[in-house]
Amino acid sequence: MADEFIKGLGILTGAGLAWMVLASWYRTSSFESTKQLIEPLSSGATEGIFNIIGVTLMDAFLWFAILGALTFWVLIPVGHQIMSALEERRNAQ
Repeated sequence: MADEFIKGLGILTGAGLAWMVLASWYRTSSFESTKQLIEPLSSGATEGIFNIIGVTLMDAFLWFAILGALTFWVLIPVGHQIMSALEERRNAQ
């Protein structure tokens, strides 16, 4: 279980850091604002191929951080529990 936890934590921190860097570039108009990192994209954020790649990666890193951590912290342990319960039920018969 510690192996799944550290994998989920690594995904969450790594992808979360990448998302925070990209969100600070594309979603923060000023550092005096109270909506840093969650502001709507500025009008010039989708002009040019590198800006489009940056915005796409920003969304991809956010979802990878959320779904990756949930996969290793919830889905894989639940799968192990289900498989062990089925194995115990099969051995009890």
